[in-house]
Amino acid sequence: MGRRRKFGRPVSGVLVVDKPAGVTSNDVVQRAKRLFFANKAGHTGALDPLATGVLPLCFGEATKFSQYLLDSDKAYLATFRFGLQTATADADGEVVFQSDASKLTERALEKAIDRYRGDIEQIPPMYSALKRDGRPLYELARQGIEVEREARPLTIYSFELLEFRAGEFAEADVRVECSKGTYIRSLAEDIGRDLEVGGHVATLRRIVAGPFREEQMVTLDELEAERGEGLAEVLDHHLLSTDAPVADMPRLTLDEHSGFYFLRGQAVTNNQVYQLGDEGDKVRVFQHSGEFLGVGEITDDSRITPSRLVAQ
Repeated sequence: MGRRRKFGRPVSGVLVVDKPAGVTSNDVVQRAKRLFFANKAGHTGALDPLATGVLPLCFGEATKFSQYLLDSDKAYLATFRFGLQTATADADGEVVFQSDASKLTERALEKAIDRYRGDIEQIPPMYSALKRDGRPLYELARQGIEVEREARPLTIYSFELLEFRAGEFAEADVRVECSKGTYIRSLAEDIGRDLEVGGHVATLRRIVAGPFREEQMVTLDELEAERGEGLAEVLDHHLLSTDAPVADMPRLTLDEHSGFYFLRGQAVTNNQVYQLGDEGDKVRVFQHSGEFLGVGEITDDSRITPSRLVAQ
């Protein structure tokens, strides 16, 4: 039996969507895929349904480099609400603890936040997509099952308290810059627990994901209005280049001869390697004509060996 033929255009590139609240990241992927009539698309790390903001979508050959975005740093704007703890640590969950947070002060909150700056360890929430024995933790959580989770090291590069509003359910607007794998929901819950009032995330918006910023975003409604009854090609100008997920890597240009062998999986030599990094570092590799070939890795003998190639 032959391979099933893919439906849609072989379009490649990255689309930075402003994810709306109340839908899953996969919902966004499927809607964008239909709008672009693309045969292959995927997101680069899911946002909670409650969350909004920067959601990079990779189309076609760009999906090969989505892993690099999963490993990238992120930044968020969030509102923490104190006095209420929920099962999911966000506003969508059932309230499991309630208290009066009216005595909470901005100074006390600042002191609590300070403990979460820098290198910390965080226990992932049960309501997460992490898997245990092949099953997502959220499936177990919905059955009332809680399993032990190991604390994971991460880095909070910046944690700013932007505004504090006192009250029975005190609120704080914060800005967080963090390493991969950070759960903002857990930060709110842990700080609320430290302050003995409970806490959860009321709103969450991602403003940075790797090299992508909120000023690059477009909404699905805008795309839908622009396409109208026309062809999907009218939207292609919104797509960033296939190498956009790895745009922060150094660039290496190969001559035609070296590019030929690199595309066939062979390590090649180049005089620029000495200036680009050390053994194990990754680089973006281009043909002399400007065509993106893929990602390569610097070897111990200062050559470039292919890590991920673009289909030609």
